[in-house]
Amino acid sequence: MEALATWKHGFEPNRISFAAMADGLSALDAVERGARYCEDDLTCMSVGSGAIPDELGVLTLDASIMDHDGNCGSVSFVQNYPHPISIARKVMEETPHIMLAGVGAEKFAEHEGFTKSNLMTDASQKLYEKWKELPEGLNVRLRRSEEGEHEYVFEYSENGNTKKLDRKSLNESHDTIGLLARDKNGKLSGACTTSGLAFKMHGRVGDSPIIGAGLYVDGEVGAAVATGNGELVMRACSAFHIVEMLRQGIEPEHALLEAISRIKKDKHLTDDMQVGFLVLRHDGFWWAGSLREGYQFAAATDSKQNTLFNCSGISFTPAS
Repeated sequence: MEALATWKHGFEPNRISFAAMADGLSALDAVERGARYCEDDLTCMSVGSGAIPDELGVLTLDASIMDHDGNCGSVSFVQNYPHPISIARKVMEETPHIMLAGVGAEKFAEHEGFTKSNLMTDASQKLYEKWKELPEGLNVRLRRSEEGEHEYVFEYSENGNTKKLDRKSLNESHDTIGLLARDKNGKLSGACTTSGLAFKMHGRVGDSPIIGAGLYVDGEVGAAVATGNGELVMRACSAFHIVEMLRQGIEPEHALLEAISRIKKDKHLTDDMQVGFLVLRHDGFWWAGSLREGYQFAAATDSKQNTLFNCSGISFTPAS
């Protein structure tokens, strides 16, 4: 068995996913359980409840899930439902469609018995109000390797100087969580769930609910999941790209290197953008890589307890 999850806030979800498989549950059940935990984690301000809203102060959620046989479901622009990953699974299992969006997804969730709730917290409301009151806005950028354990830094301008937002009252982490798993029967599954970019344009959807961009699974070949700047991932169809390279017999580390090299050529790439990947081959061999330093991820296998790794850019972390 193997379980992988993006970022530091994926550590506990990954432990939950692995424990679920150890108890005999499928990889699909496992990644859903891990994702749901993160959606309930109020310290993770980019997934589920307590996440950062868009430019209008509206919190919208995206998610996707995919199994060993290529069955998949996703939702985007969902409001007031705390578990979009489970709604996505219902789309996969109960409809002939792959993606439902906005009001349609919400009506489907209501029909399936999901409960609505207010997902905003005091911390997320505080960040939004700070963003609104600043003339130049509150900028969210990639942290540098020397700036601590948070994935992102909140900056603003004051009297011509750049300052960082005081985070003493914020115990948060930031970015999409992606999970991959291979269960006792060798079945693969993956999941993504996110609130997307902080203060994004109202209506913006990233790569996470897009099958083939943020997530792709082929049980006979492997699975890949992405995190980071969604526009970069969407333009490159990165998850599908990686799995197709595995299909051609390319080793995971070289597939990731090629995917990252492609993103590095994107003319829209700037220094404050990050992309991280996880790949899990059908035989359980895994690899991780990222565009820049600072990417963290969790991994657990039969031979190794759940461990948090730091990925130093494109110098990949092996599975051994």
